[in-house]
Amino acid sequence: QVQLVESGGGSVQAGGSLRLSCAASGYTYSSLYMGWFRQAPGKEREEVAVIYTGDGRTWYVDSVQGRFTISQDNAKNTVALQMNSLKPEDTAMYYCAASQVGGNVFDPTTYSYWGQGTQVTVSS
Repeated sequence: QVQLVESGGGSVQAGGSLRLSCAASGYTYSSLYMGWFRQAPGKEREEVAVIYTGDGRTWYVDSVQGRFTISQDNAKNTVALQMNSLKPEDTAMYYCAASQVGGNVFDPTTYSYWGQGTQVTVSS
């Protein structure tokens, strides 16, 4: 069983930055696919960025490419999402997710483990 705890959300003005962190525990897998997803009110959950902790490969949705960076700290079993040049449309609840298998890394159903979420609000 993998436990995920997110932190680092908050409110910021457009153009600002935030850094989200996801601490993972309770697993014995040598590597995981760990992703960040977001869901705005009235909208479906959508992918943001994914990292494979085995080799550091990353994937980004087009709308955040060049603005967001996903990274890992193996010593601390954490995955971070650095968000720069934030826009009002980035406002959402952000969720950390983990999967021991790959496949479609942007499909939420790939992921068996989810955190509780952290709110990000970007004002114009």
